[in-house]
Amino acid sequence: MEYETVIGLETHVQLKTKSKMFCGCANQFGAEPNTNVCPVCLGMPGVLPVPNERALQLTTLTGYLLNCEVPSVAKFDRKNYFYPDVCKDYQITQFDYPSTTTGYVDFEFGDGIERVRITRAHIEEDVGKNNHFTQHSGVDFNRAGVPLLEIVSEPDLRSADMAYEYLNALKDILIYGGISDCDMEKGMVRCDVNISVRPKSEEKLGVKVEIKNMNTFSGVRRAINYEVPRQIETLESGGTLVQETRRWDDVAGITESMRTKEHAHDYRYFPEPDIMPLKPDEAWLTEVRSHVVELPLARKQRFVSDYGIPAQDADVFVGNVPLGGFFEQAVESAKNAKAIANWVINNLQARLIETGTTVDELKFEPAAIRELVGIIEAGTISSTGGQEVFAELFENGGSPAAIVEARALAQVSDGGELEKWCQDAIDSNPGPADDYRNGKENAINFLKGQVMKASRGKANPQVVGETLAKLLKG
Repeated sequence: MEYETVIGLETHVQLKTKSKMFCGCANQFGAEPNTNVCPVCLGMPGVLPVPNERALQLTTLTGYLLNCEVPSVAKFDRKNYFYPDVCKDYQITQFDYPSTTTGYVDFEFGDGIERVRITRAHIEEDVGKNNHFTQHSGVDFNRAGVPLLEIVSEPDLRSADMAYEYLNALKDILIYGGISDCDMEKGMVRCDVNISVRPKSEEKLGVKVEIKNMNTFSGVRRAINYEVPRQIETLESGGTLVQETRRWDDVAGITESMRTKEHAHDYRYFPEPDIMPLKPDEAWLTEVRSHVVELPLARKQRFVSDYGIPAQDADVFVGNVPLGGFFEQAVESAKNAKAIANWVINNLQARLIETGTTVDELKFEPAAIRELVGIIEAGTISSTGGQEVFAELFENGGSPAAIVEARALAQVSDGGELEKWCQDAIDSNPGPADDYRNGKENAINFLKGQVMKASRGKANPQVVGETLAKLLKG
C-alpha cells in the first residue's frame, strides 16, 4: 500500500522586545541564571501582569505578514500544568480567541510555489529552562515570561524537505519584518512537529504523533525522515499507532516515546482573570500596518521581473537587504542591470566582506557603479582598468570618470598606435603568427596578450583582434 505523509508544524518564536511579556525584566540572552527575574515573572502571590504593548504590536504585524485575519477581540488564557520550569504552575497563553487567525505562507519548493495555511499565530509567555547536571538539576527562570509567538500551520506539508523549506521561508519573513532575530543558537526558534501517515487515496487523517521541542530545522527534517518510515512499518506489520508525544534523539537518530498525547481539556484552560480582553482600535491597527514590509518571495520575484536578473542574483539581494537596496539605486535608468548586478555581487560584496565594511560606510554613491559599468561597456576602459577604478573608488570614493582621467586608464582605439603594437607583436613572435596563417585561429590569442602587455592594458581588445587579423591576412 502506498502511504501519504501529513505534517503540521507549531513554531515558537521569541519576539524582538527589550522586556518580557508581562513585566519589565530584560529580554536578554546569556545573563547569569535567575538574574533577569522579578515577582511577576516568578509568579509570586499578589502580583499582576501587564501586557507588553510592543509584543502585541509585533504579534499583529506578524498576522499581516502571514496574510492572517486580525479579530476585533482577543484574550489571554491560563494553560495549567505542573512542570519544574513553569514557576506559576500555569502558562499565560491564548486559547479560543487568539490575536490572529487563518493566514498562509507562500514559498519556493521544487520548481514551483507552495502554499501552507496558517491556523493561527498567537502570543504567550515562555517558560524557564531546565538544566541537568551530573548529580542534580536546576531551573533558570531568565527565559520565563519572554514574549513567545506560536505559529500553527494546517497539516499541509507532505515531506521532510517541504517542511524544511517552509520553516526557512517562515524564518526569513519574521527576520524581514523585524519580528524576531530567529537566532537558532540562542533558542529563539523552537518547533513541535505533528506527523501522521494515511493511505494515499484516503482523506481522513491518520493517528498523529508529536515530536516536541526541535531546535534546528535540519533536525526537524531528519526526525521526519525517521518517523514516517517508523509509522508505515508499524502499520504494515499489523501494529497500531497511538497518539503520543515523542522526543528526537539527534545522536542516535531516532524518536523515543515520552507520553501519550494530552488533549486541550487536560490543561484546564480558563480565561486569565488579571488581563482584560484585547480590543485593538482602527488607529492602532493602522499604525501596525504601516510597518508591513515587502516579503522575501515577493522581493525576489520583483527583482527578476523588473530588472531581468537571474534568480540566483535575486537570491543574493533578498538575503542581503542593504546590498539589494544599493543595487536598486545603482540600477536606476541603467540599460544593463545584469552587468551592474555582477559588479555589486562579485566585486562590491566581496570587498565588503573582506574589509568588514557595511553598505552605509561606503565612500561612494550607488550611481558610481552605474557610471563605471557604462564606461566599461562604452569601451573607454578595459575590464582590467575597471578593476583598478573600482579599487580606487572603494578606498577613496570619487568619480569613475575622474579616476580614469587621473590615472590615464582610457583604452587606446586609435588605429595608428594600435597597428604599431600589433605589428611589433607579429614581428617578435613569428611562430604564433605562422600558426594563425596556417589555420590555427586560437594562435591569435597569444598575440593579443603581447599587445595588451605592451600597451599596459590600455589597448582596446576588440580593436586589437581586428587589427591583428587584418595584418596577418594581409
